Amino acid sequence: MFLRSVPVLMLSLVLAGCRVEAPSVDKDSAAVSQSADEQLSAQALALPLQDVTERNSKYLIGITYPAVANQHPKLAQALFDYAQSAQQDLDDAVKLAGDSVGGGNTYDLSLNFIELMNTPAAVVVAVDGSLYTGGAHGIPLIARFTYLPQEDRMLSPQDLVSERSGWQAISDYVRKQLGAQVEARLDEDEVPLPERTEIIRSASNMIEEGTMPDAANFAQFEPIPSADGKWFGLRFVFPPYQVGPYSDGTQSVDVPASVLRPHLTAKYRAMFTGS
Repeated sequence: MFLRSVPVLMLSLVLAGCRVEAPSVDKDSAAVSQSADEQLSAQALALPLQDVTERNSKYLIGITYPAVANQHPKLAQALFDYAQSAQQDLDDAVKLAGDSVGGGNTYDLSLNFIELMNTPAAVVVAVDGSLYTGGAHGIPLIARFTYLPQEDRMLSPQDLVSERSGWQAISDYVRKQLGAQVEARLDEDEVPLPERTEIIRSASNMIEEGTMPDAANFAQFEPIPSADGKWFGLRFVFPPYQVGPYSDGTQSVDVPASVLRPHLTAKYRAMFTGS
């Protein structure tokens, strides 16, 4: 599962606009190029994964990997690819900034991959990091990786729910829970009624946009383990800006198996409680 946050994608698009458009290539050339890229990627990965600490006058990089990744090459590759992409974003930003970065204005990349679950059925790794390239705060880098040892593959949201109707049901549930979280925060902060109305309206718009019934909006998820070894449900994780302002931080919603079960693909339904 490799998805970069929306802000990082926006940065990449801006940088791409500064480059000269590459000439078109035929299908055979493209296939050869893709094969070469895959070979380079495979050659670039050596186990065990090495933590990265790099510092110079323009930037600081800190990347740590969990030991469990070294037991599963495909999981290690997914983590490595994510980190490499983030490092490329940093490199692009440094080149674009030129002499304006350095001294007291250094950029930095921080990625801390941690093990969340390690069972015979699944290994789950989380990364909660950031990329700072100027401004008031860094760009959040939030991702989740679920690896299935028995199948030797990464698990994607499309593997679990393949129909749009399923994502619509999940979207409806998540929107309701996120809306309740907004109201709970307003109650806790004792926000006056006139201000509440505007805040709720703005929050509702962001929630609706960030939870459209598409698997891409629910790409970051964690299985919720139950006592019997199955999954009680899925925790969907939303980085800042997806369903709320930066000040709200990373948000999450636990969707129980009872909501998911009617929409799960037959192959993975047995992994959840109640099946």
